[in-house]
Amino acid sequence: MANPNHSSRRRATAHRPNRANETTSTRAKLVWVSFLAAMTVVGGMLMLIDGRPVPRIDGLSLSPLAATGWQRGPSSDPIRITRRELDHARWQAIVIHHSGSTVGSPASIEAENQSRNLKGLGHHFIIGNGNGMDDGQVHVGYRWMDQLPGAHAAGPNGDAYNLHAVSICLVGDGNRRPFTAMQLQQLSTLVENLQREFSIPADRVVLHSDIANVNDPGRLFPVEQIRTSTALSASN
Repeated sequence: MANPNHSSRRRATAHRPNRANETTSTRAKLVWVSFLAAMTVVGGMLMLIDGRPVPRIDGLSLSPLAATGWQRGPSSDPIRITRRELDHARWQAIVIHHSGSTVGSPASIEAENQSRNLKGLGHHFIIGNGNGMDDGQVHVGYRWMDQLPGAHAAGPNGDAYNLHAVSICLVGDGNRRPFTAMQLQQLSTLVENLQREFSIPADRVVLHSDIANVNDPGRLFPVEQIRTSTALSASN
């Protein structure tokens, strides 16, 4: 005859939770929570670098039509599109660059800047040539919007130009193809307005090749044409 006490013990054992499984499950949850917490901390640290996430290309691109109508008011004037007040004490010069590629956009130029260990887009303004951006489209970079130093100039005085010069980059390769008429028109207007706003003299409007041993913005850049319309420095 079966012992009723043994039967009761078997039923109790059958319904008793597996403590080993509970312990394993609890540990797994703790590991997962710890992992999520660590990832959150890392994400937060990345967000705190320079006060913003990296890489960064946020900015505003104006259509060619809007960019050619700057006289209509601040909303269409790239110089006025900022998140901070214009820093009149900082901006003392202008440096003109090319992207070095016949096709380009803020994203592709930022990626090239990142490959050189720069944090985000190094230029303040980019002017498109119809390949990657609309012809004459002006991109206002985050560095200009936040009135931050650039990361664009080489040469013995590169640091000073990065701190105090506005960088304008033309999409294109000035050693292979001429820049478009719309690009040059937008460049002239932008340089003139910057000179007027920040009292930048002609001898401080330079090509990158004027201050560093580089062929930028290239041999096909129309120096005489731009000098006539913007009083570009004759230092080259």
